[in-house]
Amino acid sequence: MQIGHGSLASLARLRNFRRRRLSSWDRTGGNADALQIQAGERAVLGEAEGAGCVKHIWVTMMSLPPDPHELCKTVLRMYWDGEKSPSVEVPVGDFFGLGFGLRRNFVSLPLQMSPEDGKSFNCWFPMPFANGARFEVENQGESLVIFYYYVDYEEYAAPDPDLARFHAWWNRTPVTAGIAAERGWTRKDYRLNDQHPVGSGLGFGAPWTEPNLTGERNYVILDTRGRGQYVGCVLNVDVFERQVNDWYGEGDDMIFIDGEPWPPRLHGTGTEDYFNTAFCPKQEYSAPYHGITLYSGNEAWPWGGKNSMYRFHIEDPIRFDESIRATIETGHANALANDYSSTAYWYQTGRTEPLPPLAPVAERLPRPDPPAGRR
Repeated sequence: MQIGHGSLASLARLRNFRRRRLSSWDRTGGNADALQIQAGERAVLGEAEGAGCVKHIWVTMMSLPPDPHELCKTVLRMYWDGEKSPSVEVPVGDFFGLGFGLRRNFVSLPLQMSPEDGKSFNCWFPMPFANGARFEVENQGESLVIFYYYVDYEEYAAPDPDLARFHAWWNRTPVTAGIAAERGWTRKDYRLNDQHPVGSGLGFGAPWTEPNLTGERNYVILDTRGRGQYVGCVLNVDVFERQVNDWYGEGDDMIFIDGEPWPPRLHGTGTEDYFNTAFCPKQEYSAPYHGITLYSGNEAWPWGGKNSMYRFHIEDPIRFDESIRATIETGHANALANDYSSTAYWYQTGRTEPLPPLAPVAERLPRPDPPAGRR
């Protein structure tokens, strides 16, 4: 059995599979085609048997009465091969590519939010299983959740032993390291030195030469043990207070493979660079493998507020045999105190420990926007 790649080039190949679907269709034959999930209720969307591979998930939802944080309070879980702890446990909005419980129209290869105003969510990550799969949603809010869904999968006569299992994990650090405040740096410390002309954007003073030779205080996107490959992340940065230099994108990505020491083999040059943009972008943009889905700055405060971005390693997955620790600085040398959250996506075999526990609802809610006068 071969899964194939799902590209246009493979559509003419008659592979051996059966198409199956789990969905919220009205079993009475009527038109009430949604699952109603009461506050505090945990609902099973459905279970697949035997060997197969999820090829597509579509979801839309609403709360009654309306809850502006419904996407933070509703949790999606997926279990493969009868496992007791989930391989996916992420708030619904974050899983489908955007943080802060917000919706936006955007298009990437594996994740999409569709009109009207990002109310429809799609996932195209393949999710293989050898001995069954289970899909659950938990309503951890106070309102009734109206939940529509499709889970489209292929059913196989036998499993493919070479396939790893899909995983997704959500993390948050509400206030990052903030080295600048610890060191008491002021505006004069950020002045240009004599090595570069004023306005070049290069050669700043002390904060820019502060060494980070361990990565220990970096924000953690993924930290897991086992064998697999990392295929990308969504990163959300809320710049919630004015700082001397509050452009968050100077933070380098550092991805440590199989317990290697610093410097890791994968060491980047800045947050904007890891997300495949350049020079302090202030535009929303989406492409198959990278994008900025949310920008909240303005002329008075260019980097203030909420920012969300994605980078998917579809053509360039990052392989690990024993472990991976994917991190990123929060400003150069972790100078900035910001609110970071993320969802990591990866494939893995040999996971023996549960995912870290998902934070409770109160710790998942977005930080309120600052008053207009502070912007």
